[in-house]
Amino acid sequence: MIHEVDEALRRLLGESGLEASGVEVVFDAPTRDWAARRTTPTVCVFLYDIREDTTRRGSGTEEVYDADGHLVARRPPPRWFDLAYLVSAWAGRPTDEHRLLSQVLACLTAGDTLPRRLLTGSLAELGLTIDLDASGVPGPDAPALSDVWSALGGELKASLTLRVRAPLAAPRRATAPPVTEGLEVRASADRDGDEHTAFARRLRYTEVSDPGPHGLAGPRERPAPSRRRRRGRQP
Repeated sequence: MIHEVDEALRRLLGESGLEASGVEVVFDAPTRDWAARRTTPTVCVFLYDIREDTTRRGSGTEEVYDADGHLVARRPPPRWFDLAYLVSAWAGRPTDEHRLLSQVLACLTAGDTLPRRLLTGSLAELGLTIDLDASGVPGPDAPALSDVWSALGGELKASLTLRVRAPLAAPRRATAPPVTEGLEVRASADRDGDEHTAFARRLRYTEVSDPGPHGLAGPRERPAPSRRRRRGRQP
């Protein structure tokens, strides 16, 4: 799920024109050594905190159907996680970095959710709304940005906090295939050892000894429904 959120963010930032202007979008940790190797303008989207939203944890099971409407699997409801990203801009001059950061901020605040057209994999399959919060306010239990920069070995830098709330799909449990054949009744020898004429017949069929390879899925005759009397009227 995390790599699918990364890909959606990459596509979202790419649509803002960053990649077209030669700006690279990466998800590396912005350490001191990493920053020293940068030679091109870069927007770094660093995932630094992952926490489950236990208030949205559900129970029970969900049913999964195929394209023909047949039940193929069951699975528990997805579990939701808050992903906290540290977004920073890297260029030769602070003014260029601020310009890049302003462009990123305008892109991330244009909507409150990730567009569905950008979702792939399990995120696209679930079809759930993925919240996007670029207000810059960390979660209640998230580490302070100054502590994050200190752990990375660098100095405090202008950046913004991006929070994405995404679902993690639970594993599927396949169900038995649908029944396509009815109960078959076969004759057998009686207690005295006398053999009767062998025959086979499937139930729910009228005057048919062998329903054929399609079983209950094949055509069958149904009696015409009887006419019912209406209340308060004579037949």
